[in-house]
Amino acid sequence: MSGETPIQSGDALHTPVYLSWRKLQLSRAKLKASSKTSALLSEFAMVAMVEVQLNPPNDTKVPPAMLVAFTVCTTLLVAVHMLALMISTCILPNIEAVGNLHSISLVHESPHERLHWYIEIAWAFSTLLGLILFLVEIAILCWVKFYDLSETAAWSACVVLIPVMIVFLAFAIHFYMSLASHKYEVTVTGIKELELLKEQIEMGDHDSRMNNLTLLDQSRVV
Repeated sequence: MSGETPIQSGDALHTPVYLSWRKLQLSRAKLKASSKTSALLSEFAMVAMVEVQLNPPNDTKVPPAMLVAFTVCTTLLVAVHMLALMISTCILPNIEAVGNLHSISLVHESPHERLHWYIEIAWAFSTLLGLILFLVEIAILCWVKFYDLSETAAWSACVVLIPVMIVFLAFAIHFYMSLASHKYEVTVTGIKELELLKEQIEMGDHDSRMNNLTLLDQSRVV
């Protein structure tokens, strides 16, 4: 393994250094997606909060609880995405600095292994929790915006959101279960290959010792 190129072949694909390099690339992709998604959705939430037109309390039929839910959901949505964006912004430059060098030998200088849990938190906040809050925000916004004009329109948003939320959660659960299963299979395959490699090395060492003993016996006979 040269250590100066991310392209590996043969047995080098399962070395610890190359596996760490693959984790670096995956972490970089997650942080990039997280930062883009968080910036986009938090911007939408801020614009929705600023642009929504609310009637005075005496001229509106919107329940006060729905207004409270709107403010809480908007605040949580922005806070969650800002947290994910902050984590991505802080960690991504350090990973990019190593990844852009295209040298596997420098992979230990990247903090992606030590900060693995922070990367996963940013990814979960941006994709799972952030998107759920975004869907809830859409329903509440429709309720606040259209309740005074048409209660049917406000209820329609909730009716449409329920099956969408069920499909979203089902896909998220199925995706994470499939991903976990795939990682498990890859890990098991890697362990088996390492065990096979260990056996081959042990057999090679045994054959080498036997050859040395044979040569030593021959030298004694001579």
